[in-house]
Amino acid sequence: MVRAVKLSGLLALTLIALSSSASAGERRIVVFDPSTSPAQRVSLANAAGGHVVRELPLINAVVIEHPSQVAVAEARLRALKEVKRVDLDPKINWLKMADARGVDFAVPSAAGILKDISALKKRPAAGPAPTAPPAGQETPWGIERVKAPAAWKTSRGQGVKVAVIDTGIDRTHPDLAANIKGGWNAITKAGDFNDDNGHGSHVSGTIAGIDDDKGVVGVAPKADLYGVKVLDAEGSGTFDDVIAGMLWAVENKMEVASMSLGADQGNPALADAVEAMRKAGVILIAAAGNSGGTVGYPAAYPGAIAVAASDSKDKLASFSSRGAAVAVIAPGVDVKSTYMGGGYDTLSGTSMATPHVSGLTALYVATHKGATPEQARAALKAASTKLVGVPEIGQGSGLPSAAKLVVR
Repeated sequence: MVRAVKLSGLLALTLIALSSSASAGERRIVVFDPSTSPAQRVSLANAAGGHVVRELPLINAVVIEHPSQVAVAEARLRALKEVKRVDLDPKINWLKMADARGVDFAVPSAAGILKDISALKKRPAAGPAPTAPPAGQETPWGIERVKAPAAWKTSRGQGVKVAVIDTGIDRTHPDLAANIKGGWNAITKAGDFNDDNGHGSHVSGTIAGIDDDKGVVGVAPKADLYGVKVLDAEGSGTFDDVIAGMLWAVENKMEVASMSLGADQGNPALADAVEAMRKAGVILIAAAGNSGGTVGYPAAYPGAIAVAASDSKDKLASFSSRGAAVAVIAPGVDVKSTYMGGGYDTLSGTSMATPHVSGLTALYVATHKGATPEQARAALKAASTKLVGVPEIGQGSGLPSAAKLVVR
């Protein structure tokens, strides 16, 4: 039996938390003038006393770390004409999102609790064991609501490369394995992107669960999935982990990137990564957030397509973030999908709404090869219908229809 509704991804009932106070002081993202070479950046950072732990060439940056004196290295680097800026690089939980009002991002407060979402329960990061597969194949209500089956005679997303930038994907899940074509682990900088949280696997099933008369089916059941693991088992990662995953999507020519994660405040390097994706033609679909307040990041950046959450009655989910940045709305309450360990689970959040739109975008790209992020945004807008009684700041252009998106 499916458990009660649980919040997942960008689910915030508490203020954003660093994994430890030391983590915020140990790493910095050093952004250089574009005229500097990668070798120069490493040399200058090392000479200033910062140990380079990662290079981010697409945003002209390196990541430095020092167990006790990173502030000294930072001051030296800021004085160099070759350095444009030095950004903070805290490790945070990207599957929680806090209200940014009154919070100092450099030293986040741990005091206070955000508004109570009484109809929903907070979900532990990894949660208990998932449920058994349904008898036969189930088409989750959200898949029907975005009219995905009506588009399948024209497009099933075949050949479209979708990066799931998240906690990884269950590589052996029977409803996902055939569609998984590769991936990367930004945390270990290796190829093992297996999911140890469950969140990324849930998102993946909504995007491209296989149509095989078993389990559940996704919006684009023939899309190619790439697991880009940027978060650990608790849903945490540094900004540079997330950015590295985004840039991997660019370097590996992904067509769609699904990001059901976010922070309550922006970061200049994160903004640079969103812009790098846009310039490269990667269509970024991102969760608006679940604070009930303003849209989180990276969804709030202009280069991202921000997704709000609706329920089965076509109402705005009480937790869904809202604002001018919201592009569209999609099903995000009581969404059943795949889960790690080969099972299935029912979750709620804008994290669950986002993969519906990622799948829709895959259907669109399959019939409009080479579509740009701007064209995809326009197509989603044109294919959307406003939900009655939902304010524009909560739904943007409305609920997209797959049947309209695949019309050539």
